[in-house]
Amino acid sequence: MRAFRAAVEAHDMDAVEALLADDVVFSSPVVFKPYRGKAITAAILRAVERVFEDFRYERVIGEADGRDHALVFAARVGDREISGCDFLHLDASGRIAELTVMVRPLSGAQALQAAMAAQFERIAEEAQATPLTQEARARRAG
Repeated sequence: MRAFRAAVEAHDMDAVEALLADDVVFSSPVVFKPYRGKAITAAILRAVERVFEDFRYERVIGEADGRDHALVFAARVGDREISGCDFLHLDASGRIAELTVMVRPLSGAQALQAAMAAQFERIAEEAQATPLTQEARARRAG
């Protein structure tokens, strides 16, 4: 999906959030139970953007006009190199209905899990924030 890739590469997390369906299902590479809903998924993706270093997409798999896409990426978490893939399924309106992330190797997944665990409180706060609080948070961060 070109719009998702462009938003991620531009670090434009507001644009990423706008591409999510309200009832999106996010499957994490390090948590068994999927997360459901736009607010929690957007908060998780914002945390991932803070945790990943040197993130880059290397390849896109799927038909341009199709509803299923795979975006192969590489990144670093601390001193661990990670290879992974974002699997996207679009709903009938073109919004991301399902996002599944897989990463390797195990040591990279463990580093990602530890880094994301450190973000847990902030993720929870961002997922609960109203648009007004999100605006205030953005001003504070900027």
